[in-house]
Order: sequence, then structure tokens, then C-alpha cells
Amino acid sequence: MSEAPSSARERQTGQDLLPLPACPAGPVGSDGALLTGQVAAATTGHHNGRQRSVDAALLRKAKRRVEKAIKEKKIFAVRGPYPVIRSLLRARGWVERKLPREGRRLKQQLGGQKKQQPETEPSDDGDEQGEAVLNPRGGAQPSLGTTEPLHYPRPRNEEVEEEKEDEDYEDSDEIHDLMSYLVRDQVPNFLWTIRLSSIDQELLQRIEVVNRYHWVNALSTKEGLCLSLQNLPWFEQADPNTFFPRCYRLGTREEREAFIEDFRLTAARSLLKLALKKAGDRLVRTEQPPKSNKGPEGPGSSLSSPSRLAEEALEVCEQHLGVLEHQDIDRKTPSPCRTCIDWNCFLQDYYRAAHEGAGLALSGAQRERCQDLLRRLAEQLPQFGVEGDLNIWILKPSAKSRGRGIVCATRLEEVLQQARNCTTPSGRVCEWVVQKYVERPLTIFGTKFDIRQWFLVTDGNPLTVWFYQDCYLRFCSQPFSLRHLEHSRHLCNVSVQKQYKTSPHQDPRVPPSRVWSSRQFQAYLARLGRADAWHQVMVPGMKAAILNSLRCAQDHMSFRKGSFELFGADFLVGEDCQPWLLEINSCPTMSPSSAVTRRLCANVQRDTLRLVLDRKDDPSCPTGAFELIYKETTASTSAGTEHVSSQRDTEELGHRDIPTRGQPPPRPCWGNTAAPGSLPPQRDPLAASRDPPQPAHGP
Repeated sequence: MSEAPSSARERQTGQDLLPLPACPAGPVGSDGALLTGQVAAATTGHHNGRQRSVDAALLRKAKRRVEKAIKEKKIFAVRGPYPVIRSLLRARGWVERKLPREGRRLKQQLGGQKKQQPETEPSDDGDEQGEAVLNPRGGAQPSLGTTEPLHYPRPRNEEVEEEKEDEDYEDSDEIHDLMSYLVRDQVPNFLWTIRLSSIDQELLQRIEVVNRYHWVNALSTKEGLCLSLQNLPWFEQADPNTFFPRCYRLGTREEREAFIEDFRLTAARSLLKLALKKAGDRLVRTEQPPKSNKGPEGPGSSLSSPSRLAEEALEVCEQHLGVLEHQDIDRKTPSPCRTCIDWNCFLQDYYRAAHEGAGLALSGAQRERCQDLLRRLAEQLPQFGVEGDLNIWILKPSAKSRGRGIVCATRLEEVLQQARNCTTPSGRVCEWVVQKYVERPLTIFGTKFDIRQWFLVTDGNPLTVWFYQDCYLRFCSQPFSLRHLEHSRHLCNVSVQKQYKTSPHQDPRVPPSRVWSSRQFQAYLARLGRADAWHQVMVPGMKAAILNSLRCAQDHMSFRKGSFELFGADFLVGEDCQPWLLEINSCPTMSPSSAVTRRLCANVQRDTLRLVLDRKDDPSCPTGAFELIYKETTASTSAGTEHVSSQRDTEELGHRDIPTRGQPPPRPCWGNTAAPGSLPPQRDPLAASRDPPQPAHGP
């Protein structure tokens, strides 16, 4: 009796299995799993005749589809958490050459237990645990010497097979596993990867279409974007201070000193705003100061001489205005931050006034000077209206995403301490940047939000840029307030906000998912009577910021024919509805965090495939929500080839022909714009080579 089941299994084994072709022999593990080089054939169930015919049909179907895919050049590989891309390509008749994960063995147990596949979370800068290396000599080879087998078809559980006897193999994973094995020696025609560093470089050169560019740090790292935008005046007659909050790389001495001057000048302006407010002038709005644990709080923290402090602030701002209006051209005017003022004492008094509630006083004459001076400064400084009066700055790690490591600071010594921690002897690697915090953002139901806006670069020469017309808003989990600088109130990243519960003080109209689509936002603006703000102010502003960033970064980016890249730009909106670019992310996350992002992320991936695959054969094919906003054309000149913009959409944004590219200009003085029509001063010819964009963590 005990031998009957065994005999039955022996009769089934070898009779009903259909071996796969071209199987290199290989050992079988002690647990029954087939190791690398051995193909796992499907086991049989209780209905032997039925099982044999299904396996034969499955193999024939797989062969037909593979032969067609090879002929039509439709072999693809996906590296990373992109199930939508995989599904869309399969629906188009593409066959996947599957890749294993690094450092993870296939878990094949007796009884057909499922493989353990730990999930990894994608990140906007492409960081992800676990990599696979495509081997140019055939197959997908795990890196670091692992012994992980390929994703071959694996034995199925008999019990599961019986329950799913009528399963449609067309939609099952088994046929895709089988086809993946059959194309194991094929070079993929299309690759969608989260990191280029996980792909063998020899093979990468043979892949026709790739979703990443090799070198995008000049655009996609905070340091790179900061440095690139300093050179914008050489490419466009545009001022980065009109769309990018003032930003400095703390690892370089020159920019650290420029930040110190900017901090002091902003403190002087902020003190005058506070003085006007406390004197009863309501033209300049401020919030209550944030709580500070530096020194005593409240009105008891009085100043030794409020009138003297206001006079010093007036003197500094008047000198600064003279520089901005170019009144110092014919005379030597010292920097406003290098006057006889004791800046240490001035800043300590400012902290007491701004953060501890100390009183300020203005005489009648001082009040009139203050009002006139602030009005004239507002005409010269594009960021005057959003910088507030508390002088808050935000420190960001240069090459990290998802809000990691970001802190807000209100005191100069806090920022400089961080700078001392990150400065290197060569001064070339800048681990941190400091950026002016937008203290007067537009809020929705009293809550801060930002905008994730996608754009696609399909060619670098000529530069071709597509703007996605659908985007989404990300809300904080607590009401906005400058009195508290917690991440839950000020960082809108989904990965940050998911760590916090919604505050009981939050307006109930804020969506529970903390996400809105751009269409919901437009409906909200219409209810406020600002329906035109989206299409007339915000969208044109976002397009201009994206194009300006690309134009000044493209010489430091490595483009490859056949490649493309989808980027995610993050914008904050000011009270006047002007968008402010915060950063640009390569490899933006496609993991849905809500119903809104589930729909939009799927749509942008679908439309991206339309652009990069369908448009090659049919230039008039639908492009979904993508809008072509820029394409360069080349015009021959005696000096060579000069790039000139000819796109109507670009002209509508106010862009002009690209000038001949020369030396990069220096950083604008004290982080502010020069007078209209003025030329940037000449820079040391060696300066550009001293501070090149540095590679970050990622391709």
C-alpha cells in the first residue's frame, strides 16, 4: 500500500512532461529546485492527458510569440518597480528578458512554495536596494558573484494547479517566464531601468532605446541645479531669481561668503518690515515669529537701543539699493556687509526682535525712509514678496531625495556649523546647499502644498522637451505656520508626510490622501475667482523654469541617441500664484500613494511609451497629455553650428534665440538680480574649471 503513491508518481514523471528546447544540463539542488543552467519543466497534475496537451500548446504559443518579437525587435527589459511599464509593453506584443535581483536567491522549496521577493521603494534620485547586471554574453548575470539562477519557469504546486486547472496561460506568469528563458541570449531593444549603473556598459551600447541619460547631475541634484542656474544669463536674457529661490553651495568658500552677505542683507530688510508692522503699518504682512529656544522669549527680551538698530538697518539697505541701482559705478562703494556695523551684535538684536518678540521703535522720519526704501527694494528684488520677515533658510543634502536630511534654520551660526561639517579640502564636493525658504506661499485651507510636474526629454541634440499637462499637488499633514518648523508643516514629500498622522487642527477639507490632481486645483482656483491663474500664470511659469534649467544644464549632460528621460520637477506657488522651482528629480517615483497618483502615474507611463515608441513610425500619432514645448534647430554659421529655438511654444513663453555660449557668469551680487539691461561682469577664466558639477549617488 505504501508503494502505490510512489509508483504513481514514477509513472507520471518522464511520461507527461514536455522538455524545453536547448536546455544546458545542470545539477538539481538538494531541495529539488533546478539550479542555474537547468530549465524547470512543468509538473503534472492528476489529469495527465489534459496536462500534456496544455504544456505543448503553451510551448508552441511561447515560441510563436518569441519569434515574432525578435523579428519585430520587441524584446524589452525592466529593472525596478515598474509593473505598469511591463504590463503596457506586454500588451503591445513585447517579450521581456527578465532580470534577477542582486543578492537574492530564488526561494524554491519542495511543495512549490512561492519565491520571496522583497519589495523595494523607488526614489526620485534612483536609489534602490538591490541591482541586477545584464550580461552582454547572454543571460542576466547577478552581480557580486552571486549564484542566483535566472527567472526560469519553476515547478508549480499540484494543489494550486488543480484549483486553477482552467487558467488562461495567456495571462499567467508562466508563459512570460517561458518566453523570458527563450530570449535569454537576445539583446533587449528597449530598457526601462531605475539605475544605469546596474547595466553592463558593453551591452548598454547595443540597446536601442533606454529610459535614462548617463549624466544628469547638473539638472537633477540640488548642487548641480544651483550651479547650472548661475550660468543662465549666458543662455537666456532671464534671471534665475525670478523663478528659483536663492541658493548657495556651502562647500565652496566663495558661495559660503556670498550666503553670509545675503543672510545679513535679508536680516536688515526683515528688521525694517518688522519695525513697520510694530509701528502700525499694515502694508507689509508678517506672521508671528517661530518659537526659539535661543535666549528668553516675549516682550521682556528688550533691545538696548531700538532706534539705533533701525538706523543701522536703514543704512545697510540704502547702500544695498545704491548697488542694485548702479549708483556705485563711478565711485568705490564698499559692500553693505563690510561697513562699520557690528554684525554679530546686529544679528543677535534681530533674532530677539524676529524670534523672541522684542520691541522695535521708529521715529517719524525713519518710518518715511523705511517705507520708501522697502518700496524701491521691492522693485529691484524679484524675491522680495515671498521672502517674508523671519529670514528662514532651508538646508538640503545635495544628492538626496524624498526630503531626507532637510532642516530649516533661522540663525546664521546654525547654517555655518553645517557648512563646517561638509567642507572638503579641495572645496569641490558640496554635500549641502542652503536655499531661501519661501515664507509666503499660497496655501489651500491653511495648508502648504507643492506641485509635482513631469516633463520628458526625448533628445539632447536637438534638445526636445515635452511638458505633461496633468500633474498633482502634495499636501502637508499639519496647518502651515512659521511659528513651528516641523517637517509635517513644511515638507510636502509623500515619503515624509506618510510618517505623520493628520493633525486634529487640520481643515477637514484637506483630502485624506493629501493629494489633489491639477484639475481639482483648477476647480478650487475658480471658486476663489482666480480661474485664469493656472493657465496664464502657473503653467507658463513652470514651462519657463523647466526650459531655463535645461538650457543652462545641457552642456553638462550626456545625451545618447535613442535614449530619453522622464523628470519630475517640484514647484511651490507664491501668494501671487507665481511658481517657484524647488528641485528637479530624475527617475521620479511611479509608486501610487493615492487614487489620484495611481491614475496619473499610469497615464504618464502610457503616454511616454507612445512618444518614444509609436512616434518613431508615426509622427502624427496621439501623444496623450504630453505637449511639445521646445525643440532646437541647427543653423550653420561661419563659426560652426549655433542652436536657435524655432518652436512657437517657446516664443510664446518669451524666450529668445540662444546666444553664443561663452564663459559662465559669476553669481549675482548678494543673491539678487542686476539692473535690467546690464551685462554680467567677467569671471576668472579658470573659475568654471574649479567648480564643475560633481557626480552624486546615481548615474
